[in-house]
Amino acid sequence: MKLMRYVATGLVVAGLLAAGCSLPPETPLSRQDLARTNIYRTYKIEESPEAVLNALNRQGEVVLEGHYRQRPVYIKLLATSEGIEVTHYNR
Repeated sequence: MKLMRYVATGLVVAGLLAAGCSLPPETPLSRQDLARTNIYRTYKIEESPEAVLNALNRQGEVVLEGHYRQRPVYIKLLATSEGIEVTHYNR
C-alpha cells in the first residue's frame, strides 16, 4: 500500500515537472516573427537576433539580459503557437 502511494506520488511529480518544461515550437520561428516583437527597439540587448532565434527554435524559450529605460532587466521570450510572448523582470 505504501509502495503504491510512493509510485503514484512520483508519477504526479514527474508529470508536473514535464509540463513545466518548455518545448520547441512546431514550426520554426523566422526573423520576421522576432521583428514583430520590437524587442530590439524597446530594450538594449547585446545578443544577436540570429542567436536569439536559434535558442528559441531549439529550446522554446530564452531569457536575455538587457536594459529598459536605463534599468537592467531580464527579458523572457517564449515561443507559442500565436508567436513570441515577451515579458521582462527587474534584475
